[in-house]
Amino acid sequence: MATATTKALTEDAAPSTETLIARIRELHPVLEGNAARGEQDRRVTEESIKALTDAGIFKIAQPRRYGGYEMPVRTQIEVAAAVAEADGGTAWVVTLCNQCAWMTGLFPERAQDDVWGDNPDSKISGVVTPSSQSTKVEGGYIVSGRWYYNSGSWHSDWAVLGMPIVDEAGEALDHGIALIPKTDLDFEETWFVAGMRSSGSNCLIAKDVFVPEHRVISAPKAWLGEVATEHTDEALYRSAFTPVLALGVAAPQLGMGRKVLELVSAKAATKPLTFTFYATQAESAVFRSQIAEAAMLIDTAHLHAYRAVDAIDKAAREGTFPDEAARARARADAGWIVKNITKAIDLLLFAHGAAGFAESNVLQRHWRDSAVAGRHAYIVPAVSLEMYGTALLTGDVKITPML
Repeated sequence: MATATTKALTEDAAPSTETLIARIRELHPVLEGNAARGEQDRRVTEESIKALTDAGIFKIAQPRRYGGYEMPVRTQIEVAAAVAEADGGTAWVVTLCNQCAWMTGLFPERAQDDVWGDNPDSKISGVVTPSSQSTKVEGGYIVSGRWYYNSGSWHSDWAVLGMPIVDEAGEALDHGIALIPKTDLDFEETWFVAGMRSSGSNCLIAKDVFVPEHRVISAPKAWLGEVATEHTDEALYRSAFTPVLALGVAAPQLGMGRKVLELVSAKAATKPLTFTFYATQAESAVFRSQIAEAAMLIDTAHLHAYRAVDAIDKAAREGTFPDEAARARARADAGWIVKNITKAIDLLLFAHGAAGFAESNVLQRHWRDSAVAGRHAYIVPAVSLEMYGTALLTGDVKITPML
């Protein structure tokens, strides 16, 4: 169980965001050096996971009561982006584990004690889709199901998983989110993809697993700001649910965009512009224009990301919950990040040339990782924009309950 020492931790125990970013930059050689092996093995290497764990990168969304840092959503975004400069797949695992730790902070303290009481370093993965069946029994539920695609599945100790909340007659009452230890779950490798290969987004399987009531919360209530934690003074866990998740899964795009811009710009000083009289790409006015346009697109993505997370953090600190229009705008911001970074990376690879697609060139890995991550259903730009446009025109959003 959590000790008196961990429960007594204060805000002073958490490092600054700048300190965390500096720690990550120091780890870039390790993360970059392990990236190819991560792709090959379809999981982040244990060396990288251990280095990030030791640096405290998996503690940023964990309550201080268990030795976590309980840092604002903006920190989660900046940390994910900094990791993604080295490797997108590693950043995706960091993002999803931290987001699932944040979700765990919404549960009652008794459930949180189950996860972190004996092991404050427990990592959590998750899928909120209720792709399962459940039966109501005394004290909880019997749950069976399969959850695709569970990012970070190789490294987690627990999982937050969607399930139907049913009554004794089997009638569905609600969409629940359950906390289940990995020891109660089976595992199937299903992640064979073109990009984000090291994210390890495999399938978790439950076969008649008992889940006590205290480890189940209502997803729709959480989406609307009604959470089960008794610690209402912990501002982080008052943050708007779906904007937090959408902006979190968009965050690795920021780091990948920055890295591609850095690599293409650096190479331009020596790489010739083939079939022209330019000795280097950097001498070409057309190339310079492409670099500038890509940089502006990446800046645009950052401005939308920071506006969105700063608004979420402000509302959480003030104890208010953003209305539908504000939440829809945050979802649109997440989609806008993807749209702009995707366009920027595409432009940069056109400018750099076909050499960027050599298997030995890290550019193509960032391109593939960004392309796959950007298709996550939570951040598809067209759908996100439809949500916001509907809110602007009608004042109501009926596209999804997850807003």
